[in-house]
Amino acid sequence: MEECFRKERKRQSGRTRPANPYVKAALVQAAHTTARTPTYLGEQYRRLRKRRGAKRAAVAVGHSILVIYYHMMTTGEPYHEKGIDYFHRRDAGKAERQLVRRLEQLGYQVTAPPAA
Repeated sequence: MEECFRKERKRQSGRTRPANPYVKAALVQAAHTTARTPTYLGEQYRRLRKRRGAKRAAVAVGHSILVIYYHMMTTGEPYHEKGIDYFHRRDAGKAERQLVRRLEQLGYQVTAPPAA
């Protein structure tokens, strides 16, 4: 019954487009390096690695690096770091709902007072 209401996601190819192999290798290597840094890109890598694996996460972060570079070159603006907590700030209510649901699954009764 629940499968009827599940939102279907578009299935896209997992292959990368043909490009300069040296540039691709450099971007993936840079992505692996950012994985060890406390930055937005490092956090993006770690979040994707949990779901997709290390290699696909590196390709995705390498693509993000390329997009950032492109926008820097076309607009002339410097890069503004979003910060390691960007994903947590993006939807603060989501973390609260997840924690409340987890506590209820463990058998606790949760009543959250409204924030002042």
